[in-house]
Amino acid sequence: MMNETIETILNHRSIRKFKQEPISDEVLLKLVECAQAASTSSYQQVCTIIGVDDLEKKVRLAELAGNQSYVAENGYFFVFCMDYHRHSIAAKMMDANIDETIQSTEAFIVGTVDASLAAQNVAIAAESLGLGIVYIGGIRNHLKEVSDLLDCPEHVLPLFGMAVGYPDAEPVKKPRLPLPAVFHRNGYQKKEETEKLLKQYEKETSDYYTKRTGGKRTEGWVTQITSSMTVPKRTYMKDFVHGKGLNKT
Repeated sequence: MMNETIETILNHRSIRKFKQEPISDEVLLKLVECAQAASTSSYQQVCTIIGVDDLEKKVRLAELAGNQSYVAENGYFFVFCMDYHRHSIAAKMMDANIDETIQSTEAFIVGTVDASLAAQNVAIAAESLGLGIVYIGGIRNHLKEVSDLLDCPEHVLPLFGMAVGYPDAEPVKKPRLPLPAVFHRNGYQKKEETEKLLKQYEKETSDYYTKRTGGKRTEGWVTQITSSMTVPKRTYMKDFVHGKGLNKT
């Protein structure tokens, strides 16, 4: 079973080299409309998107994200934020206090999910128009600086960025985990089955990297992920998130 939408989704790959060609306002606004059309928990609409086309700000964001050049060199850059600031304003308009709700872990999950759903709608819509995208989690390397740069008030948390533009490269798709490792029927599968699938995937991804790099890189997914997760990253974030008035309870 296949149609254009499914084909677009299955053809996804991250683009890290873009043509220096701007995206029209018509397209940008249509992408944001698509973001707003995403499902949202209890109609809360906790996502705000900050569009960045100021070159100086994009260059600074690129530095803060770990000197990733494509954060600055693209058609447009979006920053997806969890946003309870407007909910707080709405509550004050009604002489109500919703701080306890905003500070809850449930609200933090709702905001993260809302922003992620909105972003994926943008990604699919952009790719359906011949654009390419890459998600940028690196903005969380220095969230205070990013937040200050984008004038984010209390209860607004930048979660990730997305560079969008006309592709100037056509990378090979990375193999995903075997479907049975991701889709479990009627309960979580046994450890032995997971180990079997991961061994299979380690070989597949090792072959992928060996071929892609001409033998300069040979590790598979199991080796790569284990190595990257040995030391926790961005451990400052708990305190920063709390300072934004979020995820306190």
